[in-house]
Amino acid sequence: MKKIFLLLIAAASGLAATAQDFKTPYITKPLPADLKKVFVNTSGGSISVSGTGEEPRVEVYIRGNNMDQSFTKDEITKALQKDYIFSVEVSGGELHATAKRKGSFNFNGRRSLSVSFKVYTGRQVSSNLNTSGGSISLASLTGTQNFETSGGSLSINDVAGVIKGETSGGSINVSNSKNDIDLETSGGSITANNCQGNIRLETSGGSLKLDNLNGNIKANTSGGSVNGSKITGELYTGTSGGSINLMAVSGSVDASTSAGSVHVQMLKVGKFVKLDTGAGHIDLELPTKQGLNLDVTGNRITIDMEGTFSGSKEKEKVFGKLNGGGPVVEIRGDSGVSLTTE
Repeated sequence: MKKIFLLLIAAASGLAATAQDFKTPYITKPLPADLKKVFVNTSGGSISVSGTGEEPRVEVYIRGNNMDQSFTKDEITKALQKDYIFSVEVSGGELHATAKRKGSFNFNGRRSLSVSFKVYTGRQVSSNLNTSGGSISLASLTGTQNFETSGGSLSINDVAGVIKGETSGGSINVSNSKNDIDLETSGGSITANNCQGNIRLETSGGSLKLDNLNGNIKANTSGGSVNGSKITGELYTGTSGGSINLMAVSGSVDASTSAGSVHVQMLKVGKFVKLDTGAGHIDLELPTKQGLNLDVTGNRITIDMEGTFSGSKEKEKVFGKLNGGGPVVEIRGDSGVSLTTE
């Protein structure tokens, strides 16, 4: 049997005129244990969805955008009635929560509100979340998650399934998650830790920090450095304005930078290693006993490698087979190149 909970703003008109802040929910509503989908759209607050096993519920937090802690519940109720479409509705295993302004009004005045939602569900829940001015947080969920914010950070922890998120002005932190991860920011850094699967990470203005990742990984930045460790699988990464440092890599690497140095430590080479820099030094550490095909070009090449080599070694080019040959190691450097084995 369908259960519908609709927040009617008029019902809150009798609330006491006490100061309202983000520590106390403006309203709390229970949710069914079998909830499957969460839809939240808010004009100016944060959103969190958690499947950590707490009592299923949705909490709504409201305050003035001017950060005025003296904003009372009565004032909030009047502003909601006049200037917002505000509802929380549950039907057919779905939560639909909305806090949207009615057209355009002077939201620099007293009626401008920040409306945030905290949703507690079971683990098997999908979501579609959108906010124009706050952060988004997801934890302990399995399903399809689509989320977007115009002005906040993204935090994802212990989420499995399809994960697709975007922010125009904040950082991204994803950890302990898997399957299909696609995250993008226009103005912040990205940190990814202990994740696996198909992973795409993109930032236009920050650094990348990658740790303990496994799978097919594409991670790029237009304006920062790339730092990674314990990478397994295939990594495609690049930056237009920073250095690249990758440690303890087992698999394949395609890494390039237009204006920085590159340092890569390979524990095991998979199908290939491709390194390219336009204005920095390249240091590559290779496994001692693995057979490899070397195709290296640089301004000045130095080699300190164990094993048998057949081919040609010149100051600016090395081409041949190490330990009988194997996966291709291709390096293109406009500055110095250093090859070592460990």
